[in-house]
Order: sequence, then C-alpha cells, then structure tokens
Amino acid sequence: MASEPPAAPSRLVDDVRSILHQARQRTFAAANTVMVEAYWHIGQRIVQEEQCGNARADYGSQLIRNLARRLGDEFGSGVSIANLKNFRQFYLAFPDAGKGYALRSLLTWTHWRLVMRVENAAARDYYIRETAEQGWSSRQLERAITTHTFQRLLEAPSVGRVTRTSRPQEFIKDPYVLEFLGLPENQHHAELDLEAALTTRLRDFLMEMGKGFSFVGRQLRVSTETSHFYVDLVFYNYLLKCFVLLDLKTRKLTHADIGQMDMYVRLFDDLKRGEGDNPTLGIILCTDRDDTLVRYSVLQESQQIFASKYRLILPSEDELRDELERRHILELPGEEAGHAG
Repeated sequence: MASEPPAAPSRLVDDVRSILHQARQRTFAAANTVMVEAYWHIGQRIVQEEQCGNARADYGSQLIRNLARRLGDEFGSGVSIANLKNFRQFYLAFPDAGKGYALRSLLTWTHWRLVMRVENAAARDYYIRETAEQGWSSRQLERAITTHTFQRLLEAPSVGRVTRTSRPQEFIKDPYVLEFLGLPENQHHAELDLEAALTTRLRDFLMEMGKGFSFVGRQLRVSTETSHFYVDLVFYNYLLKCFVLLDLKTRKLTHADIGQMDMYVRLFDDLKRGEGDNPTLGIILCTDRDDTLVRYSVLQESQQIFASKYRLILPSEDELRDELERRHILELPGEEAGHAG
C-alpha cells in the first residue's frame, strides 16, 4: 500500500497563497488601468464626433443613443447610454489625460466616476491625490466629496506632496463633521460621552481628522511640580512632526477655553515635545463660537491654537456652503477673524 504524500509545510502554503493573492491584485490593477484608459478614449472619440457633427443641442444625445444601440448586442451593458455619457464626462473632466496627465492606476472606475463630478479643479486634484496616497475606498472618497473635505480645510494644501514646511492650516478643518457617531445634534451631550464615542469610532475619526494623524491617548496626564492636567485627546501628526491636542466642548467657545488650551500647548512644548518635533498644536472643538471673541483673542494671530466647530449630523450641501462662505468673509483683509474664525 502506497504511503501518504508528505503534508505541505504551513510556511509553504502561506507563501504560495501570498504569491497568488499578489498576482490577482496585480492582474486586477492592470485590468482596471486598461479599462479606465479605454473609457477615456471612448469619451474622447464621442466628443470629437460631436464637435465635427451637427451643432444642434440634441445631437450628442442622439449620437450616444445610436452608439449604444449599435454596440449593445456585442458588448452588453458596458456601452449603455448611461455609461457612454459617463465616458464622455470623464474625458471632458480630464481632457489632458492623453498628454501626460496620470490616470492613477490605484483609482478604480468607481473612484473616477465620483471625482469627475467635482467642479473645482483644485479640489479634484486633492481628492485624486488623497485617494491614491491614502488608499481611500470609493465609500471613503464619496464621503470626503459629500462633506466638502477640501473646502473645509483652513488652507488649501500646497501643490505636490506635503512636507515638513507645510502649514498646519493645510491639515485642520472647520467645521468637523462627526455624523458617524450616530449622536443626535439637538440634544446636550456630556463631554466625556462625546470623548468616549470618538475613541470608540477612532478609525472614522482619524479619517475625518485627515492625513498623517495617529492616536496617542485619551485623558493624557501632563504634570508639573505642583499640579496634574488632563488633555481630552492627544494625537501625533507624522507629517507635521508635532503633537496635536484636542479639547472637546459640548457648548459655545469661551475665553477660558482658549486660555486653557494655550496653557496645554505650552506645557506640552515644555514637557513632551521631543528633539526634532515642531511646536505643539491645539484644536478646540466646540458647538459654536463668537467671532468677536475669536478676533480679539490669541486665536487671531496664533499659529498653534485653533477653534473649529463640529457637527453631529451630515449638513446639507447648502448648509456647508453657507458656513464656508461665512468663514471666508470673516477672513477677508480688514474684517478677518483669523484662521480660527
């Protein structure tokens, strides 16, 4: 009777599994890149044909409808009217892709369909770069676009990669949107409850915080010779090379809150800041603030302390636009409320 073949070592099984998984991922990425490029070229040809054809307003629609009918039996739903319209919009959103504009291979067609509907070119570039570098899923990208992540930054990020010379305003938002906590906005919440909810949903909160943030601790103690102080939430940003302190307020900002954060930042700089670290940043998250208080406080000129509102529900597009426009008006020369306003 033949003996049983020797069992494959677990290490060998794991190695072969890993090789196959990596091969599948590369195959998918390559196929995705080829198809995305094909969609762009289809959109290009449709636009070229429109420009050479009849000038009537409905000519493009007729062209797409006829194309879908002629190719539908051969290629199925891939050349549906809806998809062909998407291919056309894809080309119109990125007309220079064939001239060296990188159609990032890490972005799937679902990513491109989302980002091509963003009208602001700078915002579009930001979402493309962040999706590629941060590995955003299509759902994460959709949330970033829906909540106007780019526009909520206090300052638009510099072109290209973030460096140690980047300004903190490129990382800090106003307002922060915390709808993922599932807490009703029209009820009072204890600060400890909000703090606990944020640490429970830490992955979502880090996504909302933005690039480069890592969690250090909750209620982190800072001690002097005579006193102990506890900071609600502490992060470290490895791109800014500094600690970031968060103080949570479930009410309107007060002058005492600003003074407390100023003290926390100074203590951290003195006691916790390491060699090579940049100055500590402090962010006060509050439900509301008085713009006059901001204008005549340390927030006006400080490059280390910021006050941002937070929302517990996803604001409507109109609400977010109104909030961002109001902040922009307050920051105009002569009437500015500083980067915190």
